[in-house]
Amino acid sequence: MVDAVPNPLETLSLDQLRRRTSIKWRAHPEDVLPLWVAEMDVSLAPAVARAVHEAIDRGDTGYPAGTDYAEALSAFAARRWQWDGIAVERTAVVPDVMLGAVELLRLLTDPGDAVVVNSPVYAPFYAFVSHDARRVVEAPLGDDGRIDPDVLESAFRRARANGGKVAYLLSNPHNPTGTVHTRQELAAVAELARRHGVRVVADEIHAPLVLPGARFTPYLSVPGAENGFALLSASKGWNLAGLKAALAVAGPESAADLQRMPEEVGHGPSHVGIIAHTAAFTDGDTWLDALLQGLDANRALLGRLLAQHLPGVRYTPPQGTYLAWLDCRPLGVESGAGPGGLAVVSDMAATARLFLDRSRVALSSGHVFGTGGAGHVRLNFATSPSILTEALTRMGQAVRGLP
Repeated sequence: MVDAVPNPLETLSLDQLRRRTSIKWRAHPEDVLPLWVAEMDVSLAPAVARAVHEAIDRGDTGYPAGTDYAEALSAFAARRWQWDGIAVERTAVVPDVMLGAVELLRLLTDPGDAVVVNSPVYAPFYAFVSHDARRVVEAPLGDDGRIDPDVLESAFRRARANGGKVAYLLSNPHNPTGTVHTRQELAAVAELARRHGVRVVADEIHAPLVLPGARFTPYLSVPGAENGFALLSASKGWNLAGLKAALAVAGPESAADLQRMPEEVGHGPSHVGIIAHTAAFTDGDTWLDALLQGLDANRALLGRLLAQHLPGVRYTPPQGTYLAWLDCRPLGVESGAGPGGLAVVSDMAATARLFLDRSRVALSSGHVFGTGGAGHVRLNFATSPSILTEALTRMGQAVRGLP
């Protein structure tokens, strides 16, 4: 039973968390509450911890082999999403989701070709695509945070204007807004992509983290998506970013493309990472359900805390992920006119800097997520209710100009 599992977000104290050596807890001084990078403040799920400990005990730290990971993901997708579309022979292990995206885009495009993204979007989409000599074409989300088919079609046409191949890097669920795309929306995406000769690569790393009230639809499960790709991992759902491993999944019409992926790409994932991800997808459901309950409670708590401490901030509760996209433009910080006459530096990161300097709360500045991100911050609420409450209390004091 789920109620027999403690809330994973309440098992570690702040003192215990501060002993961690990952970037979340080492990038800032100890007086800062880090609610920025996408790491959760949880212990490992017991099934994952057990699998990793057993691997270490037997010295099983060599090179990866076999298809256990793909089989575990396939079974998980059938259980959780009622999707039987993951055929093991149409999967490939990749080091992580973003490096997998780079490798897939290399199969589908050439240097100088265009990759369409829905801004504001996960900042590495820009960096990884640009560093691999592809150009980013933005199709901004609508004011409701959802994909606008007309805007997307316009972006496809602009991407096609100079010739060459075009790919579309889709975030599903969307980071940073937490939007969970519907089956109808994804079917419209597939139809547009087919019509304009665009190949779709769906980053579905947050797929296990769809919260109550919404339902995850795998992109490859909708009609017309058969020539697409998806990238999945247990990394976000079970907090395994340091145990590298992900899976690229090809639609039925993309199998030949996936076979062209260089064999050495499969050398990048960690064998222990694959063991951990396999255990998560195989035996981690109960822990995940408890986590989702805790995240749902934190999502509601955040809404109450914002209403109490930062009533001027606009917040649409996310449907998935553990990321809150906060519209801080009403505060006037980035225009140089802070609340109460508070003097601030007028720049794109001023809001995040204000909260860091005056509240000692680290958030991700919205401007790095592309067009539509200015004046926003992204807040990671995958922490304990006590830490979340303390952070929002501090943030409210900063906006009121209190010491």
